[in-house]
Amino acid sequence: MTHRVIHPEGWAPAKGYANGVLSPNGTLFVGGQIGWDGDQIFVSDDFVAQMEQALRNIAEIVAEAGGAVEDITRLTWYVTDKKEYLARQREVGEAYRRVMGRHFPAMTMVVVAGLVEDRALVEIEATAEIAQAGRPDRA
Repeated sequence: MTHRVIHPEGWAPAKGYANGVLSPNGTLFVGGQIGWDGDQIFVSDDFVAQMEQALRNIAEIVAEAGGAVEDITRLTWYVTDKKEYLARQREVGEAYRRVMGRHFPAMTMVVVAGLVEDRALVEIEATAEIAQAGRPDRA
């Protein structure tokens, strides 16, 4: 069984991890994405901007694997500031819908003391089911 590493074209190389891994059965595992772009440069130090960028990164990895945001089945969020998340839920929802539309997969949110990248305020990982050609259950 061979897994395929998914790395969007033009992105800086991932060092010591894979952005995405697609299994032969079509399950895509997206590693935790943070608020930096494909060049690994943070878009902002604002929570909502970082959250939106992390979701955009996930969407781009899913697209690179041949899927769409509607194929995402699970998101796990790691946030460093619960109070800011709660205070900005309207903005969070608006940013979420800009990327994900009205697709709401299973989600978990975990409050953490910190993330590996010091500037990161949120990290989001995902699982998606990507249609595979020739499989009757994946039209």
